[in-house]
Amino acid sequence: MRLDIITLFPEMFTATLDESILARARKKGLVQICTHQLRDFAELPHKKVDDTVFGGGQGMLLMAEPFARCIDAVTEHTSAEPHVVYMSPRGKVLNQAKARELARLDNLVILCGHYEGIDERLLEEYQAEEISIGDYVLTGGELPAMILSDAVCRMIPGVLADEESFTDESHFNGLLEYPQYTKPGSWRGRDVPEVLLSGHHENIRKWQREKSLSLTASVRPDMIKAIDN
Repeated sequence: MRLDIITLFPEMFTATLDESILARARKKGLVQICTHQLRDFAELPHKKVDDTVFGGGQGMLLMAEPFARCIDAVTEHTSAEPHVVYMSPRGKVLNQAKARELARLDNLVILCGHYEGIDERLLEEYQAEEISIGDYVLTGGELPAMILSDAVCRMIPGVLADEESFTDESHFNGLLEYPQYTKPGSWRGRDVPEVLLSGHHENIRKWQREKSLSLTASVRPDMIKAIDN
C-alpha cells in the first residue's frame, strides 16, 4: 500500500512514521508512506497556500490549487487513481470497519487541513471522503492523519506479527476486548481469574466472550444495540 500525506507540517510525522511497528512495516516494504509539503506546490515567489473566505468570516482558507497539484503529482507515480481522504470534523467518525476498508486499497492520499479548512471545490473535484476522529475540533489535520495512518497500516497483512493481534482487539468484532492479565498470578491481593490458569481452552474462550459482552454492555451499550440490529 502507498499512503501520501499532504500537509503544511510534514516534520510532525517523523516520530510517528519512523518508530515502532510502522517503521518496521516501511523497512519491510509492506507500506510506503510519503509526506508532502503543501507549499512546494504553491505558486512562486511567495508560495501562498491560503486566502480570505468569500462571503466573509474569520480566519483563512487553504486554496484548492496547491492540493490539486500535489494530488496530480502523486497520481503520476501510482498504479491507480488514489482514494482521497480529508480529515475533517464534519466527516463520519473513524471506526475499525473503516480502517479495514481503507487498508484494502492500493493508494490512499490524506489531506491535512488547517486554519478554516480547504476550499470545497477541491473536495468535490477529487471526490474526497471526509473522516473525523471524534466530535471535537483540533488546530489542524496532522494528528488525525497520524491516527488514521496507524489504524489503517496495522491492518495490512504482515504488519503485525500475528493476525490474532488485531482480530481479538476491541471493535474488530463489534465488541470491546475482554480483560487480560500477566504475571504475577496474585498482585496486591488481586488474583488472576482461575479459568485463565486452567488450560481449558474452550472454557477460556467462553469466559472471554462473556466478559467482552458484559463489558461492552456496561461501557458501550450502543455497540450492543448495533450487534442486535
